Amino acid sequence: MYKFAIKAVPFAIVAAFAAGTASAEDLVVKIGHVAPLSGGQAHYGKDNENGAKLAIADLNKSGIKIGGKTVKWVLVSEADAADPKQGTAVAQKLVDEKVNGVVGHLNSGTTLPASKIYFDAGIPQITPSATNPKYAQQGFKTAFRIIANDNALGAATANYAVKTLKAKKVAVIDDRTAYGQGVADIFAKTAEANGAKVVTRQYTNDKASEFSAILTAVKASAPDVVFYGGMDAQAGPMVRQMKALGINATLMGGDGICTQEILKLGGDAVGENVVCAEGGQSLAKMPKGKEFETRYKATYNQEIQVYAPYVYDAVMTLAEAMKKANSAEPAKYLPELAKISYNGVTTKVEFEANGELKNAAATLYNYKGGKKTPLN
Repeated sequence: MYKFAIKAVPFAIVAAFAAGTASAEDLVVKIGHVAPLSGGQAHYGKDNENGAKLAIADLNKSGIKIGGKTVKWVLVSEADAADPKQGTAVAQKLVDEKVNGVVGHLNSGTTLPASKIYFDAGIPQITPSATNPKYAQQGFKTAFRIIANDNALGAATANYAVKTLKAKKVAVIDDRTAYGQGVADIFAKTAEANGAKVVTRQYTNDKASEFSAILTAVKASAPDVVFYGGMDAQAGPMVRQMKALGINATLMGGDGICTQEILKLGGDAVGENVVCAEGGQSLAKMPKGKEFETRYKATYNQEIQVYAPYVYDAVMTLAEAMKKANSAEPAKYLPELAKISYNGVTTKVEFEANGELKNAAATLYNYKGGKKTPLN
C-alpha cells in the first residue's frame, strides 16, 4: 500500500523560509506540485519534485517583480500515491490553498480527474509527464501539457518494432491504468497498421510483481516483441522473468519504463533488449539539457529519472506567463499562458489551441552497456 505523504505542508513552509520571510511589500505566489512521493513510483515523484525545487530556487534568486512587488515563490508539494481518489483530494486541497498554478500530476490516472477540479476553479495546470491524449481532449482551457502524448510514444515504438526490428508478431501487456492501457492501445493499433500481428493481449495491474502466468501465455505465442504499457516497477521484474522463462523477445514500452531505475529493477536482464520511447529530445539534444543535467547532479547527487527537466520548464512557463500579464491571478495570466513562447531547458515551449505542446518530439532509447542510450 502507498502511504499518503505528510511531508507536503512542511516542505511548503521550508520553501517559504528558504526564499526569505515575505514582507508586506512582497507578493507570495504559490505553485502546486503533485506526484507520488512514496511507494513504488516515489523515484519518479521525487525526481519531479526536485525539478520543481530547482525552478523555485532560481525564481527566488531572480528578484522578479509583479504588480510592483517582489515575488516570493513557494512550492506547495503534495503526494497522490498515483491513486485517482487521492489525486482528486489533493487537487481540491490545492484549490483550497489558493495556489496560483499547478504543475502535475505525474500519472495520467490522477491527472485526468484532477484536471476537472482545476478547471472548475480556474487554476492553470501544466502536466510535465501525464501522456494520455484524453487530457487535452476535454476542452479545459486551464489544461496544458509540456511533453509528447501517447499518440507519439505508442506510434514511435510500434514503428521501430516493425520497421527497424522487423517484428512480425507482437504481444501486448498493460496495467489497466489510464496511461498503460492508452499507450498500449496505440502501440497495438499502429503495429497492426504497419503489418504486424498482435498475437496475444494480456493484463496486469500497477502493483503486481509476479507475471509467470501472463508470460507463459506470451511465450506460447512466440512474439518478436513484447510491449508493456505501464511503469518500471513492473517492467523491471517482468524483463527478469522473461529471461528466466527463455523469452528472447525485445521488451518495449513508453516513458513509464524509460528510467534509470529499470536498470536496478531488471538487473542483468536489461540491455539492448529493452527499448522505450520518451517524450521530448534526449538531454544531449535539449537546448539546455546538459547544463540542467550538471546542475541537477550537483544539487541532488543522483541521475535524472525522466521528467525533472519538464517540471522545471513547467514552473518557469507559469512564471513567464505571470510576468507577461503582470499578474499572478489565474484569470489574468491564463491568456498569456495560452500564447506563451518560452525558450526552456527542454524545448521552445508553445501550446496548441487544445493545450498540447507544439512540435512535440519523441526519442527512443535502449540500455546498451548498462546505460540509457538514445537511438535517434
